[in-house]
Parts: sequence; structure tokens; C-alpha cells
Amino acid sequence: MSKRKPASFAPYFTRADADQVRAAFLAAGQVEGYASISELIEAATLKEVRRLQRKHHHGRPWEGAGPGSLRPGQRTRTEQAPGQPGKP
Repeated sequence: MSKRKPASFAPYFTRADADQVRAAFLAAGQVEGYASISELIEAATLKEVRRLQRKHHHGRPWEGAGPGSLRPGQRTRTEQAPGQPGKP
């Protein structure tokens, strides 16, 4: 987990996905070395960020995007529709 307290934001999960995240942490978090569910979520997120960096940015980190650079809240249903950017 990040050494310093990070700027925070909260991902949104469906109830079923959130239930699975909690279940995975309860079942395997300790044996995998995660001290908290936040550590598990952070590790999974950063693993995906590194994959995206390799695929789309020659393995290099992007210039950081600070607080306020994204609009708040979940995307609308139209934005979540297949074929929209960020959606397969």
C-alpha cells in the first residue's frame, strides 16, 4: 500500500462485485499478505495501471492527473453502453 496517505477516491462496485471483493479478502487476504481490503484494491488497481502503461504508453508512467482532473461520480448509462470509450 502507498507509504504516504494518498489523495483518496472511492471506486463503485455492484453489490455482487463488492460481496466478492470482501469474500476474497476474508478468505485469502491475510495469507496473501494484505493487511486491509484497501491494500487488496490498491494492489489490483495498480496491477491494471501497469498493464495499461505497457500496452498504451510503452511501459512508461503517464504524467500524473491530479484531483479535479476527472468529473466526479459514476458514468451515465449512455456512457457505460458497449462501444463507448473505456467500454469493450
